[in-house]
Order: sequence, then structure tokens, then C-alpha cells
Amino acid sequence: MISRKVAVIGAGAAGLVASRELRREGHEVVVFERSDRVGGIWVYNSNVESDPLGLDPSRAIIHSSLYESLRTNLPREVMGFRDYPFVAQMKDGRDPRRFPHHTEVLHYLEDFANYFGLIELIQFENEVIYVGLSEEGEQLKNSWVVRTRKKGEAGSNSCVANDVFDAVVVCSGHYTQPNIAEIPGIDAWPGKQLHSHSYRVPEPFSGQVVLLIGNRASASDICNEISTVAKEVHVASRSTMNVLPIKRLGNSNVWRHSMVKCAQEDGTVVFSDGSLVRVDVIVHCTGYKYYFPFLEISDIVSVDDNCVGPLYKHIFPPVLAPGLSFIGIPWMALPFPIFELKSKWVACVLSGRISLPSKEKMIEDVEAFYLQLKVAAIPKRYTHCLAENQFDYTDWLAAESGCQPWEEWRKQMYKERQRNATARPETYRDEWDDEDLIVQAHGDFGQYSPTEVS
Repeated sequence: MISRKVAVIGAGAAGLVASRELRREGHEVVVFERSDRVGGIWVYNSNVESDPLGLDPSRAIIHSSLYESLRTNLPREVMGFRDYPFVAQMKDGRDPRRFPHHTEVLHYLEDFANYFGLIELIQFENEVIYVGLSEEGEQLKNSWVVRTRKKGEAGSNSCVANDVFDAVVVCSGHYTQPNIAEIPGIDAWPGKQLHSHSYRVPEPFSGQVVLLIGNRASASDICNEISTVAKEVHVASRSTMNVLPIKRLGNSNVWRHSMVKCAQEDGTVVFSDGSLVRVDVIVHCTGYKYYFPFLEISDIVSVDDNCVGPLYKHIFPPVLAPGLSFIGIPWMALPFPIFELKSKWVACVLSGRISLPSKEKMIEDVEAFYLQLKVAAIPKRYTHCLAENQFDYTDWLAAESGCQPWEEWRKQMYKERQRNATARPETYRDEWDDEDLIVQAHGDFGQYSPTEVS
């Protein structure tokens, strides 16, 4: 097997498990992390950016997108890495709930990093500012230059470190560059706007009329919180048909709307059904953009309508494989277990234990995938949305990597969570009917020793 020198960008969940799998496969690993601790998006920061919409390129970027009250929207059993189960820890300061507070996820990742000795691989407070092909590289894939800068240093006099690697694994996440809804007339609209990236607590919205744009998990959570203090909350989303506003069951001050048509100078917002509301604040719960400002290969890999491509199996750019790979691109799936399978595959490809198809075959595969999406009328922005396809994808990854596929209980528990969240959106985190699956999960957890199974 071949041992390579590999740079991993980011020490969140993806970067941690990638570094573990790469080292297990015999590679020399250096992890670059811009903050002073592990955890990535799971490190809470009560501060928000100076530009609440995240549009000003000169703003000081806050990498946390957590709101203070956030609990996981997945049960802990399905979230954990396979051989390091995410089980309840009966210790002071820990959250034993099945859908725990975000601080518990951070504790889990810290425990994982410490147990597997990953801290020694990480260069903290080192921001990656450049990743590019070495001019001495052959066939565009033999060596990579990585430039980093110590935290707090900027400008022409900053000390920039250069190093050369055989491969780079990008684990930098995609929850810091807000995606903003385009609203005709918004420039003349006099109210306030922010992205959910800058939402922390509900108190600033007391007594106001608030419009939330979006209908996924964060929008639901934020709506529930803000509705306890706001005068009114209006939720606009693509999933709401073009009908008159509907009051949400169980909430006397929450209305569901079709999408926004335009905003007006008098402070009103007009919806596509013709209704209008005078609004004080608009909160964009509209997701994020993939953003890799350090990558100097835009002529080979680009982001177009939130599609990162071309990527073979959402991981390898065919022309640059296996020297460059991305962990954590897909969404609407079980993140940590997918990170683990992808990392195993990347580590084995880099060691030569697994071979990739030819560049031409990988390009054909990507083009066939794009055509499949087009025929199914799936917008480009959903290229990396796995949803119901995630289990076929992970089964393929497991087979390629020579490891066991996800446990059946994990797949069924994920589906049961989906059903439960739809049926009980307000209470699914504390009420469920899948006790038999929990028993199966803990039966499997018993074969692993790192954590206390309780």
C-alpha cells in the first residue's frame, strides 16, 4: 500500500473522521483548523456577523450557525460513527436526551477526537487561504500546495506558511455562506432582514411581525421560538400551494403562505396568492451556498447554482482524482455515518487498495447522473440532495470500501424519524414509537467499548 502525505481542511465531524480513516490506512495526516477547538459547526458562538445577511465580503465571518436552543433533529442512535456510538453519558453537564442539545454533539466529537488521538494531528488557529496544484505536479494530480495563515493575521505583512501534500481532503463544511431569497422590490422595503445564520435567540423579535422564508428544520424551530414573543409570524415556502394564508394548527399567531412575490416601500410584503402583510423583519431560512474561497481550481471544479462539479460520486473531481476529494457535500442524509463511509473510501483509494475508474469513465458517470436529474426535472440546486437515495448511495460506498453496509435498524430508524416528525412536528423529539429499533441499536452498540452504553 502507498502512504501519502494528506492535508485535511477542517476539524469538524467530517475532518475528524477523515483524519482517523486516513491514519488507519497508513497515511501521514495534517489537519488545518481555523478555530481553537474541534467541532466545526457544532461550536456555538453567541456573536453574529456585522452584516446579518452575510452579503458583505469584508464582514468578519462568524462560522457558527447554531441558535442557542438548538436540539438535534435526528436521534442520537443514527447520528454516531459506527464503532463509536453516540450513547447517553450519565455525567454532570451532559444531555442524556435522545435528541440532545447541540452542546452534547460537541462533547461527542471532542470525546471522539480524544479517544482516537486525533488532536495531535491538528494545527489549530490555522486558516487555509490557498490550495492549488504544484507547478511541478505531473498530470495535474501529484502534488498540492497548501498555504495557511495564523488566526488574526492578515494583510501583506502576515506570515503565510506553505507546505506541499500528495492529496487534499476538503472538510470545510457549507454552513457559513448564506443563500438569500431574491425578492423584487426589497431594496426599497424599509424593514430589517437577516439570515438564520445570524439567529441566536427570540427576544429581539418581541412584539414584531416577522416573515420567515423557508420550510425546513431550522425554519420550523425558529418559527416555534419566535412565535412565543412576536406579534405575528408568517411563513412563506415553495411547498405551500398558491392558496390564501392558512393559520397553523395550534398557533394563534402563525400563518403559512405561498412564496413571496415582492416587497413594497410602505413595508408590506405581497405573496404570490395576492395576499399582503405589513412586516417588520424578514428572516431568510433559505440554506447555504457551497463556498471554497481557498481553492484555485475554478477552471476545473466550480459551483453553479449550488452544484459542486463535476464530482464523481459527490467526492472526486475526475480530472484531479485522487489528489483532491470532498467530504460532506451531500445533504438531506445522515451526516456523520456518511462522512465515515466516504472517508474510508477516500483513504483506501489514496493507498491504492481500491482503484478508481478511468478519468473518462468517471466523467461519463457524472454526465449520466446530471442527465438523470434533468430528465426527472430536478433543479440543479438539488444535485447533492440525497434524501431517499441515500441508502443506495451508502450501500455502494460500503461495497466499494469493503466494509459492512449500514445496519438495517439505522435505515429504518431514519425513516421512522421522518414519519414521526411529519406526524408530530412539535413533539417528535420527545415522543416516538420505535422502541424496538432502539433495542436493536443498543444490541449492536454492545460490541464496541469506547463509550458507556446506557
